[in-house]
Amino acid sequence: MKLKPQIQIICGIRGLAREYVSEFHRTGHSFRLRPIVSFADGLESDAGVSAFLLDESGVAGQSKQSLKQAVKHLVEIAPVVVVATPERQSELAALLTSGEADFVGRIGKFMPLAVGLVARRVTLEKTSIPGVNGSWPADFGEIFRHEVNNPLTGILGNAEMLLARRDRLPASAIERLETIANLAVRLRETVRRLSSTAEFVRQAKPLSPLT
Repeated sequence: MKLKPQIQIICGIRGLAREYVSEFHRTGHSFRLRPIVSFADGLESDAGVSAFLLDESGVAGQSKQSLKQAVKHLVEIAPVVVVATPERQSELAALLTSGEADFVGRIGKFMPLAVGLVARRVTLEKTSIPGVNGSWPADFGEIFRHEVNNPLTGILGNAEMLLARRDRLPASAIERLETIANLAVRLRETVRRLSSTAEFVRQAKPLSPLT
């Protein structure tokens, strides 16, 4: 029997963690949800995680750099969606630009957006990208990620800001903004996979000729 995707929710505020869980249930997706009070508690049991939802309260009371350090560790395991006050987005600029993590500002009705992004990332992780043949420039992956993810970060960030104020928007505008956010996340995931494939192909040793 195939296991359901596991989502690890890292949130230091128990009431807020319960709200995240309820929001996941409202989406209708079939996930295994595992709330963790702090980032440190989750390090011992990260096997089989499909995605992380990291609320900044999960690293509260630690050093200022702990949020960035936590994200850098988690992205090596699975996609990460960070929920934090908007001013903390600059701390994660490199990780966000690379497409390794997504950021949702804790303003307005942020929870549906954060949970929706996690669900999209898990869904996209199931989609495989075919292998690529041929040669690649040494810096192709880096150039590709930089040139595509920079504008995508702006598109997704602006869509998120507007969706955070969905109570002031008509239903048709909300639907279109959610489509923009969905497509932006899809493109970022594709960029991440293609750049990883390019790096793998570049580093692969060529076969020795037959003699």
